Amino acid sequence: MIIDGVRIFDGTAMLGPGAVEFADGVITRVLTEPAAASDASAPAEVIDGTGLTLLPGLIDAHTHVFGAESNLGLALAFGVTTELDMFMGPPELTQALCSAAAERADLADMRSSGLVASAPGGHPGHAMPLLPTVAGPDEADAFVAARQAEGAHFIKIIVDDGANHGMSLPALDGATVTALAGAARRRGLLTVAHVSAGWSARLALDSGVDMLTHLPLEAALDDAFVSRTADERRVVIPTLAMLEVSAPKTSSPSRTGRSLADDPRIADYLPEHARTAIAEGHEGLCVEKASPEHDFTHALASVARLHRAGVPVLAGTDTNYLPDRACPVVHGASLHAELALLVQAGLTPAEALTAATSAPAAHFGLADRGVIAPGRRADLVLVEGDPTQDITRTRSIAAIWRGGVRLDREAYRGRTA
Repeated sequence: MIIDGVRIFDGTAMLGPGAVEFADGVITRVLTEPAAASDASAPAEVIDGTGLTLLPGLIDAHTHVFGAESNLGLALAFGVTTELDMFMGPPELTQALCSAAAERADLADMRSSGLVASAPGGHPGHAMPLLPTVAGPDEADAFVAARQAEGAHFIKIIVDDGANHGMSLPALDGATVTALAGAARRRGLLTVAHVSAGWSARLALDSGVDMLTHLPLEAALDDAFVSRTADERRVVIPTLAMLEVSAPKTSSPSRTGRSLADDPRIADYLPEHARTAIAEGHEGLCVEKASPEHDFTHALASVARLHRAGVPVLAGTDTNYLPDRACPVVHGASLHAELALLVQAGLTPAEALTAATSAPAAHFGLADRGVIAPGRRADLVLVEGDPTQDITRTRSIAAIWRGGVRLDREAYRGRTA
């Protein structure tokens, strides 16, 4: 297969127009001029890419699959070829779904943290009494060892006192988070800290975690925090798509996430329940009792400051959607809102695309994807127009390949309808 005469965004920059050839699930050649002008022995099947842009398969760096194959199918239908799941159990189900996702071309591939580290009686264990917890630093090593034995690809640590859910709950202390980060590092595992406010972001940074996910809504991150994050080479997954619908409505008049339900490029490929969830749903939001200081513009300002300081910012949605759970942040579709929100925060469209392709692949050690280059997986998304000029062009999907296998998107639409 060769896609000819196409603009090529390789994960970091636009190369086209040129041609990309792939076979047996792997990219074999990337040409910086149309194939007809440089290669007389064109393959039998050629797609005319004139007026189109080829992207690496998109990577959502923060999702919750909840064991549902349908969520991975939904993700793939919107060009998300890999999801990084940030909490799932029981371990047997997580392992089974990761294995299925690795083998099936009709699902997005998946990596998962498995079970999260949290304080006894804290979030989210207060509602899940069988969830393993970490009572202190002396339990950290055993916790990390157990997760690694279960097949966890990274360690998720919850630093949250429940305030954003209208509760006062125990939270992990600095010594315990430090011990968890150290235990993971010794085993070659990355750590991702769920933070809920300024105090928890500072605690996570002090404790040596590799990545922070979410951003405070009560105030923008200050210059000292941003400079330290950059100097210590930490990574941030802001989950703007979730924060936008979680914050008070007045703070985000654009309603970028909610407006997906009105965009036919998105809505026409959504199951009816997912479309309704985007437009009207309120389940699974991280701020259930918003205070007046919870303003989405604070998150946008934090992303702008982090990006200017050189902190890697990754695209992740924090989707909590299930077919019977009306979470407005939906697999696949909401990553296109996340891209638009990253641009709203100050990234260029090309930088936002990098945040959803080569950057998460590099920082999560996915060396076989995220870039259009020979030897990489043929996870590819073909879109109409030029998304480096208009980021919403990622929604105008012409074709999707997962491991070199083309998704029959129209058949998917027919099934979901």
